[in-house]
Amino acid sequence: MKKSILKLIGLQFIIGGLFLLISTPFQSCKPDEPEDENECDTCIRVLKPNIYIYPTERSQISVNLSFPHGGKIITSIPYYRNGWIINVDTSGFINNKYEYLFYESEQPDVWQLNEGWIIKRSELDTFFTDNMLRYGFYGREIKDFTDYWIPRLVNSAYYEIYPQESDIIETVIKLGISKTPDNILRLFYVIKGVNSDSNNKINIPIENFQFKRSGFCVTEWGVILK
Repeated sequence: MKKSILKLIGLQFIIGGLFLLISTPFQSCKPDEPEDENECDTCIRVLKPNIYIYPTERSQISVNLSFPHGGKIITSIPYYRNGWIINVDTSGFINNKYEYLFYESEQPDVWQLNEGWIIKRSELDTFFTDNMLRYGFYGREIKDFTDYWIPRLVNSAYYEIYPQESDIIETVIKLGISKTPDNILRLFYVIKGVNSDSNNKINIPIENFQFKRSGFCVTEWGVILK
């Protein structure tokens, strides 16, 4: 009788142990992965940069991004791997499927916050449409931006907007293209929600900028949220 009870208890322990093994996820005992050589100490994410490419004839082009001071690509469409190799026609249509190259990345927070605008939430659509047009964007490039970002900028009464032009962007995200474009326009906006327009910020005069849309052109926009 005692032997039967002991066998029953032992069987219960075995069943319980098996259940614990099955229900507990395995934890790797591998040593931690070595730190990525491209990691940076204090990184911030650039959200949804779109790269539009307009060659003068249908071309196969390779495009790559590099991070001189550390950083990495977080996501991309089409998949980035070690760079994009694409076929693109004069309208900017890529691989008969995409209208632009998409990625998001992390890199050092070097963005300028000294010059910009404070814009009321209800005026953001008009502001971005006009501002991007003056920089040199047009058509679907502007519409892609406003269609995506205006519905997402709804949590504050006002927004501080700081433009980051090509010279700043190139210090942390270099854009390499196998066939050298005649003209490149890169512009990111740092956007920060605020509750009033009372901050004494320096406004940049709204003027027509110098980008010329001629020959082989590449344009890119993106956003950094603060």
